[in-house]
Amino acid sequence: MDQKVIDDFQRQLIEKKEDILREAERTLAELTDQSGNIPDPNDRASAESLRNFELRIRQREQKLLSKIEEALQRIEDGEFGECESCGELIGLKRLEARPVTTLCIDCKTAQESKEKSQGK
Repeated sequence: MDQKVIDDFQRQLIEKKEDILREAERTLAELTDQSGNIPDPNDRASAESLRNFELRIRQREQKLLSKIEEALQRIEDGEFGECESCGELIGLKRLEARPVTTLCIDCKTAQESKEKSQGK
């Protein structure tokens, strides 16, 4: 893969990582600043529901953050864009859609078929 393309992916991954960390800080600040004394039960339920939703989003982003770190490490190791299953290059379109991916489309499709047949 061309070094310029790899550099672009690295930049995108770093920007996404920074966005996630900024959002996590914002969420933490909001949760810390929010008053726990909401007298109306409906308002309290709505606020709790929104907090739970926000925390679920942050939990998913935490998993994505780990994948971003792994992708950045693969860039450092010179392994970015290689399928971890078959060793072939992952297609550029697939990497553009999901830069943290570790599987080419054929191996990912096979993995999903296997999982589906096993009922996972």
